[in-house]
Amino acid sequence: MSISVSCGTPCMISFAVMILIGLTGGVATGKSTVAQMFKKRGAVVIDADELAHAMVQPGKPAWQEIVQVFGKQILNPDRTINRQVLSSIVFSRPAKRRRLERIIHPRVAREQQRLTRAAATQNPNAVVIYDVPLLFEAGIDTRVDKIVVVAADQKTQIARLRKRNGLSQAEALRRIRSQIPMQKKCRLADIVLDGAKEKRLLAQDVAKVYTMLSRCNGSLPS
Repeated sequence: MSISVSCGTPCMISFAVMILIGLTGGVATGKSTVAQMFKKRGAVVIDADELAHAMVQPGKPAWQEIVQVFGKQILNPDRTINRQVLSSIVFSRPAKRRRLERIIHPRVAREQQRLTRAAATQNPNAVVIYDVPLLFEAGIDTRVDKIVVVAADQKTQIARLRKRNGLSQAEALRRIRSQIPMQKKCRLADIVLDGAKEKRLLAQDVAKVYTMLSRCNGSLPS
């Protein structure tokens, strides 16, 4: 694991001394597990996937646009979007994936900003974790103060995807390769956490990082 934080860097987004952390990683690297660990330490966690899910509920504007673009074959009997069917379409067709992102990302960004402002109003010293899989791909890295990447070796990613999602080896590799390479994400990160670690050890690393981030925004004494 690599932990390297410079608290002297000016914040890109500043609400009093609140600090906004972009949390990302690769598919099946353990990012969601790390997000929950940060939450247990006291961080405010904003989950981009949860925001996106709320945006595409039946009848909402984003849902209407997605159905218009991808067709009714992506719907379940209850009119919710079948995420597995939609994923199978966009992961194999980059142009369609970009079209989907143009529908969802701006709406999610507006809601994230609203929630971040609310967190800063409630606690000016908050550590806000924005849990977002496509942080670099969507250009969100320019809108956060620090970046935490949760990394794992490809063997671990494939094994988790096959167990969790029932994917074949080829499908798992296609999912992994649809994102920016892990080595590049790690180079762009301020902090890298090893998501393949035993959970107990990973939790210890998260606790250390949370303490450092809290000191960066002045909520803990140096």
